[in-house]
Amino acid sequence: YVAAVYEHESILSPAPAAWVERRSALELMGRNLDVYEQQVMAAARQGAQIIVFPEDGIHGFNFTRSSIYPYLDFVPHSHSGKWNPCREPYLFSDTEVVQRLSCMALKNKIFLVANLGTKQPCGRSDPRCPADGRYQFNTNVALGADGTLLATYRKHNLYFEYALDTPPEPDYAFFDTPFAGKFGMFTCFDILFFEPAVNLIRQYNLKQIVYPAAWMNQLPLLSAVEFQQAFATAFNVNILAANIHHPTLGMTGSGIYTPVKSFIYHNMESYGGKLIVAEIPVITTDYKTNLEKTPGRVSGKGKEQSPPSFYAEMMYDNFTFVPVWGEKGELQVCANTLCCYLNYQRPVLTDELYALGVFDGLHTVHGTYYVQACALVKCGGLSFSTCGQEVTDATALIDFQLWGNMSTPYIFPLLLTSGITLDFADHMGWKNNYYFLSKNRTSFGLLTAALYGRWYEKD
Repeated sequence: YVAAVYEHESILSPAPAAWVERRSALELMGRNLDVYEQQVMAAARQGAQIIVFPEDGIHGFNFTRSSIYPYLDFVPHSHSGKWNPCREPYLFSDTEVVQRLSCMALKNKIFLVANLGTKQPCGRSDPRCPADGRYQFNTNVALGADGTLLATYRKHNLYFEYALDTPPEPDYAFFDTPFAGKFGMFTCFDILFFEPAVNLIRQYNLKQIVYPAAWMNQLPLLSAVEFQQAFATAFNVNILAANIHHPTLGMTGSGIYTPVKSFIYHNMESYGGKLIVAEIPVITTDYKTNLEKTPGRVSGKGKEQSPPSFYAEMMYDNFTFVPVWGEKGELQVCANTLCCYLNYQRPVLTDELYALGVFDGLHTVHGTYYVQACALVKCGGLSFSTCGQEVTDATALIDFQLWGNMSTPYIFPLLLTSGITLDFADHMGWKNNYYFLSKNRTSFGLLTAALYGRWYEKD
C-alpha cells in the first residue's frame, strides 16, 4: 500500500501560557491546518491511501492547564464509527478542528491520522474528575476516506505534559482499512512502555502502526529514527511515524518503516516540513528471523586480556565501558546480571575511540523505566570521559558480533551510522538465552550498535 507521513514545523503560539479566546486559538490552529490540507492533497496526488501527522502539530506545546483549554476540541471517545464530523458538524459543539480534518479526508478520499487536544466534561460522581470539572487529553483521531471518525486514542504515557490528563484506563485503539487490514495507534513516549503499545500489538496481533510524535532526539540510543526502526524490527510491524520539526528543540526524525527497510527523514539543518510517501508491503504473517544462521558463540576466550573497564554517563545512566582498541578482539563487560560480549574487526584503523558499554538498571531521568543495554558506541573524543556523548559523524567501518544474556524478551536492535542514517543487521535474534546482533561492513561509519532491552516488569 502507499503511505504518507508529514513532518510538520508547527506555527507556534508566541505566548502559550497566556489565555486567549477560542476564536484566536482557532485562528492559530487554522494556519497549521492550512498546511495539513496542502500536504493531504500532495499525498493523495502521489497515490497515498493513508497519511499521518505529528503530535502537537496543530496547537503546539508549553501550555498550562488553563491556557490550553481554548485549543481543545470535544471529540466523543467511542469506537462507534458512526459520526462523520464533515457531514454532521452540528452533532457536537467545539469540533472545528476535527471537522476540518474530516473534510480533508473526505475531499481527498484518504485515511487520515492526526493529533489534537480534546476535552471531556466530568462530574462529582467521578472520583478521578479534576477540580476544574473536565478531562484534557492528548488525542489521536483516525478518520476514514469518507471522513468518518473511526477511532480515537488518548495518550497514556504523558511526557511532562502538565496541562493534560492520563486517561483512567489505557486505550487500545485500532481501525480497519481495506488496503492493509488493522492499524494500531499510540503516541510518542508510549513507544517505550508496555501499556498500551506492546499490549495492543500482542493482544490484537497488529501488523501496521500509526505513530504521531513530538520526539526530542537523544543520542546515542534514543534518536527518533533509530528507535522507530528498532521497534518495527523488534515487533515485526510496519510503522508510519510522523514527528514534529523543530531543530532548535532537537525535534526531527520521521519515517515509514518495515522490519527490513525504511524511508526516513532526519534534518537538523533546515526549516520547514517534509512529506514522505512510500509504497510498502502489507505484513500478514509472523516473520521469524532465522537464528540458526547466526554465527558466533559465547566463548571464555578474551576475558583475561580484556582492557580496563571504566565508568561514564550515557543517556543519564552510569554505564560500565571497556575500550575497543586495536584492529580486532573479543571483549566482555558486565553489570548486575547482564554481560555483553563483542567480537570485532576493524579493517582500517581510524583515530576514533569506540567503547562497549553495559547498563542494567532503572533509568530515572525524564521518565522512569528499567533498561538492559549492551552498546557499542563511538566516543565524543579520545578520552574515556567522552564515551556516551552525542556523536553524529563517524568514519570507522567495523565488522562485529554483539550479544548479551538479556533477561527480557523485549530487545530493540539499534544500528545507527554516520549522519544519523540507518543500517540493518545481517543477523539477529535469540540463541541459547543470548540475543545476537551481527553486521559485516556498515554502509557508513558506525555511530551505535546496541541491544536496547526493556524489562517492563521492573519499571
